[in-house]
Amino acid sequence: MELDQLIVVGVLLVLLAEVTYLVAKLPRQTSGKKRLMFVDTSVLIDGRIVPIVASGFVSDTIAIPRSVIGELQFLADNADADKRARARHGLDVARELQAMEHADVQLFQDGSKAEEGVDERLLNLAKKHGGAICTIDYNLNKVAAVEGIAVCNVNELAKNLRMAYLPGEKIMLELVQKGQDNHQAVGYLPDGTMVVVERSADQIGKAVEVEFIRSLQTAAGKMMFAKRVEAAKPKVQQTVRTPKPTGTKPKRQNQSASATKQQKRRSTDREAALIELVDKQQ
Repeated sequence: MELDQLIVVGVLLVLLAEVTYLVAKLPRQTSGKKRLMFVDTSVLIDGRIVPIVASGFVSDTIAIPRSVIGELQFLADNADADKRARARHGLDVARELQAMEHADVQLFQDGSKAEEGVDERLLNLAKKHGGAICTIDYNLNKVAAVEGIAVCNVNELAKNLRMAYLPGEKIMLELVQKGQDNHQAVGYLPDGTMVVVERSADQIGKAVEVEFIRSLQTAAGKMMFAKRVEAAKPKVQQTVRTPKPTGTKPKRQNQSASATKQQKRRSTDREAALIELVDKQQ
């Protein structure tokens, strides 16, 4: 009886060791396998994929289908001058991606020509290999989303990374501290962006209306400059009476040309004096 128990315990220990090995080994194998991200023609022609990959944010394997290269080659040889230039730029972008040492880029051999169309070929490749599609094509993006394929849209990325506020826009901002100059005050947007407000050091601790002037993108983050919107003061309308000239005689129709010019000059001077008087009173 004791021998049977020892055999059972031994079998259980072996099974436990195997299960522990599988649990420890399986995540490593899964995490070591990168997802394929198939780029289409529009992304290569656009070219913004290069700085995105150079920044190190793309961890997937960038797969450039041979059919996409074939379409670019066809456009570079047979299209009009504008499309030829864009297609050659797309080929240069593909070569630049392949030259990046830290990026995982491969030329995916799927044939030099897609009989069903390049977009349909990309959808089939993504579904077959469990990958994603990188594109800026609006229609391809929608079709891939309907079929449950992951899409990396460069246009959506650029939209999400743009400045939250543009120059000329106004918001209420709480000023919390002094800026680098004595007349500056600093506030922060909800996303943490620093806003430097000119000539507002006396408003620290208050919420004021500011108008954005310009934005600055640095390696440390975004920074924006603004000016305080002054409250419009109501203008007091004052009536300025023009003194009537005394002792003047009615004009004669046969007045000489020199007298007419002199009168016009006097009228102009009088109007200028009135404008100056109104400005001083305001």
